[in-house]
Amino acid sequence: VILATDGDFNVGISSDQELVKLIEAQRETGIFLTVLGYGMGNLKDSKLEKLANKGNGNYAYIDNLQEANKVLVEELGATLFTIAKDVKLQVEFNPSMVKGYRLVGYENRTLEAKDFNDDKKDAGEMGAGHSVTAIYELVISDEGIKPKVNPLKYQKNEEVSGDFSPDEFATIKIRYKEPKESKSKLLLMPVTGEETDLAKTSDDFRFSAAVAQFGMILSRSEFIGTSDYENTLSLARNAKGTDLEAYRAEFTRILELASKLDSQRKTVKK
Repeated sequence: VILATDGDFNVGISSDQELVKLIEAQRETGIFLTVLGYGMGNLKDSKLEKLANKGNGNYAYIDNLQEANKVLVEELGATLFTIAKDVKLQVEFNPSMVKGYRLVGYENRTLEAKDFNDDKKDAGEMGAGHSVTAIYELVISDEGIKPKVNPLKYQKNEEVSGDFSPDEFATIKIRYKEPKESKSKLLLMPVTGEETDLAKTSDDFRFSAAVAQFGMILSRSEFIGTSDYENTLSLARNAKGTDLEAYRAEFTRILELASKLDSQRKTVKK
C-alpha cells in the first residue's frame, strides 16, 4: 500500500495509537505500507516516518518533480519491494585497538544490545537496490585522546578471545528476515585494515562523511569539533564521483543554500 499524505488525518481512524495498531495488524498478514509525504507547513514528517516504519515500508518526502521521479520511477523497485525485513546492524569493536566509539546519527533508530537477537523486536526494512551506511567515530587505542565515557569502576575488563586475526579491529553483525519469514538469519564479517588519511579514501567514503558532518551542523551536535560549512562543502565538492543521477550535485546545492542562510542569520544577529 502506498499512502500519499501530509499526515493530517481527520477522517476515519485519526489517532496515532489506532493507526499504528491497524498498520501492525496488516503487517502481520504480509501487507506493507510505504508513505509519501507532501506539502509544507502542516506536514507531519515524524508521524509519517513512524507509520512507514511500523508498516515495514519506506518513507520519502516529495518536495519537487525530481524527487517524485527518483522515488516513483528510478527507485520504484526499492520503494515497492521489500527484500529484507527487521534488518539489524551491530558492531563489536576490539577493545585492544579501539578504546572509544560513537555512532553518528540514527538517534531515533537505536536498539538495546539485547534486542539484536530478539526476533520479536521490529527493526528496519531494505528495499531492492537499497543500501545503508553507518558511520562510527573512533578513538584508537594508541591515540592520546580520552574517550567520553570513563572506565567502569566495579567491572573488570575481560580478556579478548584469541580466536581472531591480530589486525581485526571490529566484527560487523547483521540480522535480517526474508519478507515472508519470521526467523532471522545472521551474517558475521570481521573488519581489518589500516588507518587511512581522509584524502586517500574513496569518493563514496568522503561524500558520506560530508553528509554526516552536515547533519551534525544542522542538529548543533556537541561533537561537531572543527567542522563547519566551509570544510563540509569542500569535502562534498571533491567527492562527487560519477554522479550519474546528479544526487550528489543536488546535495551540494542544498549545502550551499544552508551555508548562505546561516551566514545571513549570523549577520542579522550582529
